[in-house]
Amino acid sequence: MTNDPTPNRILPKIQHPADVALLTPEEKTRLAEELRETIVRTVAANGGHLAPSLGVVELTLALLSVFNPARDRMVWDVGHQAYAWKLLTGRANNFSTLRQHGGISGFPRRSESPYDHFGVGHSSTSISAALGMAMARDLSDDPDVRSSHVLAIIGDGALTAGLAFEGLNQAGAMGRRLIVILNDNEMSISKNVGALSLFLSRNLESGWARRLRHEFRDFLKSIPGIGNEMAGYASRTHSSLKTVFTPGMLFEAFRFNYVGPVDWHDIGELERHLRMAASIEEPVLLHVLTQKGHGYRYAEENPSRFHGLGKFDPETGKSLPKPAGTPPSWTDVFGETLCALAEKDRRIVAVTAAMASGTGTDKMRERFPSRFVDVGICEQHAVTFAAGLATQGLRPFVALYSTFAQRAYDQIVHDVCLQNLPVTLCLDRAGLVGEDGATHHGVFDIAYLRHIPNLAIIAPRDEGELQRALCMAPDAGSPLAIRYPRGAGEGAELANLALALPAPHPAEQGDVLHGDPQQGDALIIAAGSMAWPAVRAAEALEKEGLRVCVYDPWWICPLPEKQILALAQNFPCLLAVEEGSAIGGFGEGVEDLLARHDLLNGRRIRRLAIPDAFIEHGTQKELRRSLGLDEEGIAGAVRSMCAANAV
Repeated sequence: MTNDPTPNRILPKIQHPADVALLTPEEKTRLAEELRETIVRTVAANGGHLAPSLGVVELTLALLSVFNPARDRMVWDVGHQAYAWKLLTGRANNFSTLRQHGGISGFPRRSESPYDHFGVGHSSTSISAALGMAMARDLSDDPDVRSSHVLAIIGDGALTAGLAFEGLNQAGAMGRRLIVILNDNEMSISKNVGALSLFLSRNLESGWARRLRHEFRDFLKSIPGIGNEMAGYASRTHSSLKTVFTPGMLFEAFRFNYVGPVDWHDIGELERHLRMAASIEEPVLLHVLTQKGHGYRYAEENPSRFHGLGKFDPETGKSLPKPAGTPPSWTDVFGETLCALAEKDRRIVAVTAAMASGTGTDKMRERFPSRFVDVGICEQHAVTFAAGLATQGLRPFVALYSTFAQRAYDQIVHDVCLQNLPVTLCLDRAGLVGEDGATHHGVFDIAYLRHIPNLAIIAPRDEGELQRALCMAPDAGSPLAIRYPRGAGEGAELANLALALPAPHPAEQGDVLHGDPQQGDALIIAAGSMAWPAVRAAEALEKEGLRVCVYDPWWICPLPEKQILALAQNFPCLLAVEEGSAIGGFGEGVEDLLARHDLLNGRRIRRLAIPDAFIEHGTQKELRRSLGLDEEGIAGAVRSMCAANAV
C-alpha cells in the first residue's frame, strides 16, 4: 500500500459531512481508496475491527451523498462498520488516536460527535433505537424534523439476534417511515437470483411503478361487482411475484417494503436505491451486498481473522510477533482444556454465540463438530438451549464474553439456576479488556451473578487453576460460572490432561499464597487475576518492613467464609482486591461477611475495585495502572492503610 502525501488527496478537503455530496463520482471513487488506506494503516498500528469497516466504505459515501447527518438520523449497528463514518464526520485529524487511551473510541459514541446518533458496542440494537427515533420524529411539531429520515444500518450477523427481530416486528406493525439497510456480507444468494432480485427491485419499487400500481388498483376497484376482487388479486400477484423471486419474503412478512439486493461497489446505484427507499412512506428494508475486507487483499482472503485483531504489518498482513516467552492466552488454554476433557467425556458440548475463535471454542468445532454449536448473536437462546441439553444428561459449556453474558441474565436465573441445571458459564474477557472500552469491559459479572441461588462462581488466578476449574465442572452437578481475563496468562505450569486430571479444589476453601496467615500488618484478599499482582506487591512491601499475607479465595460465591473469618481476626488491615465492579462485587461480599460477624470494629477495611463509572478505552496495563489495580496500586493501598493505622 502507498501513502500519497500529495495535495491531490481528497480526504483532507472533507471539512464537513455535506462536502461528500458535492464530489464527482470519480472523486468519490478516489476518496474510497483513501479511506481504505487510512483505515488499514491506523488499525495496523492500533488494532481494531478492520474487515467490516472496509466493506462499507462505498455505502458510507452513498449515505452521506443522499442524507444529511445534521438532520437525518443514522444508527450503525455494533459500530464495527463505522470507521469510514468517523473519518468523514469530523474525526480524520485525530483518527490516528483510534482506540488509544485518551483518543477516539472504536465505536460510535454520542459524546464524541453530534453525528454519532446512537452509542453502540453490542450488536442488534439499531432497528429498535431507530424506530424510537422515528416515533419521536413523527411526534415533533417541527415540520423540518417531521420530514427527516431515520436509518438503521445492520449486518446480517447482527440480524440473527432476537432483539433485531423484535425491532422488525414492531416497526412493521407501527408502519412508520423507517429505512433499514441490511449490510449483507455472508448470506448465500446465487448470482441469477440476485440479478433477478435487482431487476424486480428496480421495476417493482420505483416511484413511477408504485404510482401506477395505486392508480391501476383504484381503476380496478371502480369496476362494478368484481372490482374489489380483481384489485385484491392484482395485489396478491405483485406480492407473490416479488417474494418468490427475491430473498425478501421474510421482510415482506414483517410488512417491510423490500428493495434489493444492491451491489455494494457501485456508489451511483447505492445512491439511487437510497433515494428510492427515502421516497417510500412506510418501513423499507434495503438489502446491500458487501464484501468484508474489500480493497485489502489479506482481509478479503481471511475476513474472519481481520474482523477484529491486534497490531499487524500492513504490507504483509501478518500479526506482529509476541515478545519471546509470552505465555499462552487464557482463551487458548480454555479451548485446549475443553477439547482434552471432551476427548474423555462424551457428555461435554460447547456452545457459543458468534464468538467461536474469540472464545477458543473453534478448537471444539474442529475436533468435535457434532458437539459444538454456534447459535449466532443470541446469548439468551444459547443459555436456554444449554439448559435443555443439561436436562438430558449432557454437560454444556457456554462460552461467552463477560460483557455479552449480560444479555442472558434472565435465562441464567430462570432457565439454569432456578432448575439447578449443570450448565457451565465460561466468561471470557472478565475484567478490563482494553482498547474496546466501556461497552466491552467485563466488570459487572460478579455483581450480577453472585446473588443468584444455586450458582457457584470461580475466578482462577492463573491458567493452571483455570484447568482445574474446568476439570471440576462436568461433575459439579449444578450451575457454575468461571470468569477469566483477556490476554496472556501468568505462565503457570499446565497439567498434561491426557495423563491425569488435576485434583479438584476443595469446596469453600481458598489458598494462602504468601506470608504468615497467623499474624502480620495486613491481609490482602485478592480475587482471580489480582492474586499474583497482590503477591508481587506483598513481596515489594516486605522489603519496606511490612508483613503482608495474600489469600486467594478461589471461590467468589459461595465465599470460603470460615477461612476468611479466621484470617481476618489476625490482621489490623484488610484489603479486598478484584477486577470487577466495586458495587455489588466480591469485596462487598467480604465486607458484608465481616459485618455480620462483628469483625469490622478496630480494623481498617478497604476495597480496591472498578469504581462506579464506565471505564474508557486504553491498554489493559494503562487502565489497571490508572485504577490502582496493578502491583504498584495494590502496594500503595496497603502502604497507606498501614501508615494510617500506625498513627
